[in-house]
Amino acid sequence: MQAIYGVHPVAEALRNDGKIEKIVLLKEGKQGGIREILKIATQRGIPVVYRDREYLNLTAGTRQHQGVICIYEEFRYAGIDTVLTNCKSRESSLILILDSITDPQNLGSLIRTALCFGVNGLVIPEDRAASVTPAVIKASAGAALHLPIVMVVNLSRAIDRLKEEGFWIYGADVGCGKNLHHSDYSSHAGLVMGSEGKGIRPLVKKKCDFLISIPMTDTIDSLNVSVAGGIILYEMTLNRNTSKVKRG
Repeated sequence: MQAIYGVHPVAEALRNDGKIEKIVLLKEGKQGGIREILKIATQRGIPVVYRDREYLNLTAGTRQHQGVICIYEEFRYAGIDTVLTNCKSRESSLILILDSITDPQNLGSLIRTALCFGVNGLVIPEDRAASVTPAVIKASAGAALHLPIVMVVNLSRAIDRLKEEGFWIYGADVGCGKNLHHSDYSSHAGLVMGSEGKGIRPLVKKKCDFLISIPMTDTIDSLNVSVAGGIILYEMTLNRNTSKVKRG
């Protein structure tokens, strides 16, 4: 079991099908979103206990728990076969592939952005990268509980598997990528975003069919990876929706 904390992540956990042992609330915390959490927990028959602030701080491992903790089953990663099976029933699918994203806040933000833009699955490497922890779930505002997330041993092999299933792979590259506005994303597509400091690793970059970049002024040469991911996913989604309208 793990401790998920924060009003929005706990509310999302309650809406999910995962197993919840109990809800822990700060003794004096019954305002705002806490009331809604209490209501849902009562409807589902989930035990609610009240503890002091020190207990919540220790259980969450942080003071940023907003007075509410959910003791939830360990996060379950999806299998790549399951994600690909779900994609086969769609005219086109979008997979986000993260190469060595180490900052939990960036990972959480990218997960939430991916869910907002209808990404069908997210792939992360097992080594040298952030995994889905309670801090990431909070940073995603609970979105990590609703998006299929796959953890793989070898990212290059995972990309090969996607390509075998008909995916075109686009790598975000600030240095030599083609303007992202000039590409067609209407087929099954995978977007690779690289690490905060070094970008996509060379071996992974070689697996990409296309390199794309965000057009920017000369004043600044790069963006935070979560911001860049949001811009690119927006453009890809807009392009895909426009293509569907034209075909219709």
